[in-house]
Amino acid sequence: MNAIPARLDHLVHATPDLAATVADFTARTGVAPAPGGAHVGLGTRNHLVALGGSRYLEIIGPDPGQPEPARPRPFGIDALTEARTVTWAIGTPDVDAAVAAARAHGYDPGPAHPMSRRRPDGTLLAWRLTRSEAAHPSGLVPFLIDWGATVHPTASDLPAATLVGVSATVPDPDALRPLLAAVGTSLALAAGPVGLRVTLDTRRGRVTL
Repeated sequence: MNAIPARLDHLVHATPDLAATVADFTARTGVAPAPGGAHVGLGTRNHLVALGGSRYLEIIGPDPGQPEPARPRPFGIDALTEARTVTWAIGTPDVDAAVAAARAHGYDPGPAHPMSRRRPDGTLLAWRLTRSEAAHPSGLVPFLIDWGATVHPTASDLPAATLVGVSATVPDPDALRPLLAAVGTSLALAAGPVGLRVTLDTRRGRVTL
């Protein structure tokens, strides 16, 4: 089974070398990810690929144009030795209500935090999200994101691939399913080492990240 999770907003493909990973993705897929922007103060920036509907792939890594951040970069980037898909996000129109609902079902995704970045054209994007690595270190339980009144990244003219499916392995799939249900989604799971697998149809055929 390799389905697309309900309410998927975006997938996070983290890397220790953003330029190299963007070049590799372009070579493998024929799709050149678009520059997204810098996360000021976090020491990261991203590139984006639309995946159909209001879904996208975020490739995120260190920003050489920023000084070293005061705390570790998000998504465990500082500890990575190679690029990999580390986590995912589901969208909600009311993140505070979604957090309360998850807590009522026995899972605490953590509080929502404000974030922002500017696109290369100067447009300011602002959103609120929970921090998945603090709530569930595997990254397999998605974090929640609320774009509020801002323009969703997929509203711009992004290069595109087609998302075929998302699946994961985890030592105890049955322990993870109630946590996914608590945030209103699901994920195709099998027993194995922790890992997230993304399958895309691209200009150069099917690619797995």
